Amino acid sequence: MQYSTILELSDQLRSGALSPVELTRDCLDSIEHLNPQLNAFITINGKSALADAEVAEVEIQRGYWRGPLHGIPVGLKDLIDTAGVRTTAASQLFEQRVPSADAEVVSRLKTAGAIVIGKQNLHEFAYGGSSMVSYFGEVHNPRDTAYIAGGSSGGSAAAVAAGLCWAAIGTDTAGSIRLPASLCGVVGLKPTYGRVSARGVIPLSQSLDHVGPITRTVTDAAVMLQAIADKAVDASSDGTSNFAAALDQDTRNLRIGVPHTFFFDDLDAEVAESVERAISVLKNLTARITEIRLAVPTDRKLQSAESYRYHQDWVRESPELYQPETLRRILSGQNISDADFERAGQGLERERRDIGSVFKDNEVDLLITPTTPIPAPAIAPLKRNPEQLRPTELTLLRNTRPVNVWGLPAISVPCGLTKSGLPIGLQIIGPAWREDLVLALARAYEKNS
Repeated sequence: MQYSTILELSDQLRSGALSPVELTRDCLDSIEHLNPQLNAFITINGKSALADAEVAEVEIQRGYWRGPLHGIPVGLKDLIDTAGVRTTAASQLFEQRVPSADAEVVSRLKTAGAIVIGKQNLHEFAYGGSSMVSYFGEVHNPRDTAYIAGGSSGGSAAAVAAGLCWAAIGTDTAGSIRLPASLCGVVGLKPTYGRVSARGVIPLSQSLDHVGPITRTVTDAAVMLQAIADKAVDASSDGTSNFAAALDQDTRNLRIGVPHTFFFDDLDAEVAESVERAISVLKNLTARITEIRLAVPTDRKLQSAESYRYHQDWVRESPELYQPETLRRILSGQNISDADFERAGQGLERERRDIGSVFKDNEVDLLITPTTPIPAPAIAPLKRNPEQLRPTELTLLRNTRPVNVWGLPAISVPCGLTKSGLPIGLQIIGPAWREDLVLALARAYEKNS
């Protein structure tokens, strides 16, 4: 397709120059051709997607236009419930699990007229950053299938990057939207904690899980967020809830903080070069850029405890239905006491309360970091040396994980390629409820990079 954004597609669909059926068939053809190499989809809703596209076409022709997502094919990470369509979490345990109701985010997408084209592969139960541990096999990076796509929303990022759908919904507990978006060269937006409902999403850690879009452009991310955001939350937040309008904000008064300590430690040389080049671009788009220091949370007790508590009955009754590495990770939370669990929850509340002062005390509006310290690792060495998988994932998640603890909005946008053609991502972090600022700067960078 020659269109670059969902808004451009939407104009064509609304005018009748393009058919939702034609658009959906184009995506299904791409899935048929490319999914065997990428393994991005677990379930493909071919018949129902085409039927929904036909309905959308009739509605649009009759003047019943639902908005910019009407007739647009999108994908869902396969731990987001879909009524009548299996939701597996990439696990044998849930291989035949068919929910009776849609997740809230799916209901919102359908109300907006989006066409759900299928369910996308992931790291089993979202417990990892590589998408190599899945009952349905690992996901491959569309830039080079010898490399990982990242995780846990690896299938979603790979599908968007390869043109198998126009957008996807992923989840992010420690970086699982932003990390695969960075490694696959697309845009990944983690909204403020609670901005998008997680009802009907299989949890990894309920206190840290975020739901958000993976798209080809920043504009598309704003369009998707507009459709899926909880309007009640929007009304009580400090920022605008008109995310598409936020894209046109003037960024020249924005003050940027760069926390080199921790977030820039031990970077791959090509990542460091690309990110510093991006910061140079931002200097011309903003009021000033200031070096700041952050106290970074590193404790993972809360995630471990919440994951174990969700799975404890199944791991006791059917441990063989989990991938061995997933089972090991879940059991790491087995011996966390109630007292430690409560303290971890209190610590999370304190971190989220205190992070707001960082912006105020340092007189900055946004923070900039690399999304990941390294580009996508190759699959073959990790298969030969499986003991290296978890340390590699922890490295990949280092810069994204703290933002989940803080509950802040953050986006990953492409900011370059390695010499071998692997994507590099830039992370923009905002104060709570200020997705508008995050999107505005991301769009300004996208236009000027």
